[in-house]
Amino acid sequence: MLHFEDFLPGRSYPLAEKQVTAEEIVEFASEFDPQPMHLSEEAGKASILGGLSASGWHTSSMFMRMMFDGWLYNSSSEGSPGIEFMEWKKPVLAGDTLSGRSTVIESRALRSRPGIGMVKFLHEVENQRGELVMRGENPIMMRFRNVEENAA
Repeated sequence: MLHFEDFLPGRSYPLAEKQVTAEEIVEFASEFDPQPMHLSEEAGKASILGGLSASGWHTSSMFMRMMFDGWLYNSSSEGSPGIEFMEWKKPVLAGDTLSGRSTVIESRALRSRPGIGMVKFLHEVENQRGELVMRGENPIMMRFRNVEENAA
């Protein structure tokens, strides 16, 4: 299991790969973001996106699952206080295959919560052509492996 001590600045952790289907794009959009370019191929092609496109919110949700399946499930995560920024750089289209990485930017022990540290990540998601489709930064709280040795 990964603990705070394992998250050294510069270290990257792979995201799980994700195949994006037309069905899931329409299902997500129908419930959460029913804009035309997310509901039909024809409307997507008529838009600046060029085809049936996942909502940015859907892309963020897929990223969260990719991060969980890639490495977060095997960590001592205690959650996150929020997202510093999230950018949707290119459309995610039906048929795309997403992959990427989470890279540690910095880490620090929390004085207010002994045994817990804050790890700040840069997350990058790419399509099968290596094009950046999403980028974001956020801190995640992680438990220390050895609380006594790392008391703040």
